[in-house]
Amino acid sequence: MDHALFNHIAAEYGTPLYVYDSRIIARQYRRLTQAFSGTDARFFYACKALSNISILRILKELGAGLDTVSIGEVQLGLHAGFEPQNIIFTPNCVSLEEILEARELGVNLNIDNLSILEQLGHRLGSSASVCVRINPHIMAGGNYKISTGHIDSKFGISIHQMRHLERIVKSTGIHIKGIHMHTGSEILDTSVFLQSVDILYDVAAHFPGLEFIDLGSGFKVPYKPGDEGTPIEELGQQLSASFNTFRTEYGNPHMQIWFEPGKFLVSESGYLLVSTNVIKHTTATVFAGVNSGFNHLIRPMLYDAYHRIENISNPLGAERLYTVVGNICETDTFAWDRKISEIREKDILCFHNAGAYGFEMSSNYNSREKPAEVLIGDDAPRLIRKRQHWKDLLRDQVQE
Repeated sequence: MDHALFNHIAAEYGTPLYVYDSRIIARQYRRLTQAFSGTDARFFYACKALSNISILRILKELGAGLDTVSIGEVQLGLHAGFEPQNIIFTPNCVSLEEILEARELGVNLNIDNLSILEQLGHRLGSSASVCVRINPHIMAGGNYKISTGHIDSKFGISIHQMRHLERIVKSTGIHIKGIHMHTGSEILDTSVFLQSVDILYDVAAHFPGLEFIDLGSGFKVPYKPGDEGTPIEELGQQLSASFNTFRTEYGNPHMQIWFEPGKFLVSESGYLLVSTNVIKHTTATVFAGVNSGFNHLIRPMLYDAYHRIENISNPLGAERLYTVVGNICETDTFAWDRKISEIREKDILCFHNAGAYGFEMSSNYNSREKPAEVLIGDDAPRLIRKRQHWKDLLRDQVQE
């Protein structure tokens, strides 16, 4: 990374600060499209990873569709300029009213439970055309909290409920135009995707007239030095060959395969810049206390996630062991006993791989303001979200 540029950005916009590099987003999108160039694949950006409107517009210009999980995300996508047919709405445990609202907006509906599917079918009949989300009972993902396709998951319709699903379709006349599956996040083993798609091929036999199958995502990106990501190029070749054979046998050579990458597209593009408030020595530990916490980046505390931390004020300094902690009145440890170039008070630290589920999961806990966001790339750095002011904490409160 360009240490001088990032130090300049920190000086100009202050810290804590999220910075995103549009060139990395474009690089990741190109990797996907090239990897799956052997078949008719479409990519819908999972905007729950990072929903800043400027990021959405970058993905739209690159050619992506949008994967949404709430009516708010649908509205953001439409505001960003996505056409309704290029948005898929995959909610979980929402009301029928929210799904009907999304239908009125013209987006693709992905239904993940039998109760809502039956209610929708009885209400709309054959005028409704939806995708259904299948739970394959596969345990996959970086850890249990981000595994969504196992037997006890709240997501999807069990593969063992196919007879019930078929009865609903037959009795209501609702049309199934796509089938969907998402087993989890941070999946390294390509065999998990191949196993999942084989299950979808079996499910597809129950539904004539399918337009697409959707494998969700779960592509892993590297975090630690020496870490590996999902071998996208290898997976693209394997899945493309498999899917081309399947759709010919199914009888629809124009069928598409859809994916919903989020973290893969934006994680490596993002950086969180923080300032060191204090160096604190105890009997066994040297703490570097920074002006952020899990109110800005919760992944290390929630998922035990690893983020590389670099001292960009002193990148060539001698390495020492630090436990990096935040300023929140809870245990908000970013890293234990991490080797980092010598940290001094007021030094700027950079958290790498902070583009996905960083700002998006931030909060105002301890009445702390959310940070600003800046975009870099081919043009000069520009602000894409203002830093909150303490008065923003009062904005929605009713004061007598």
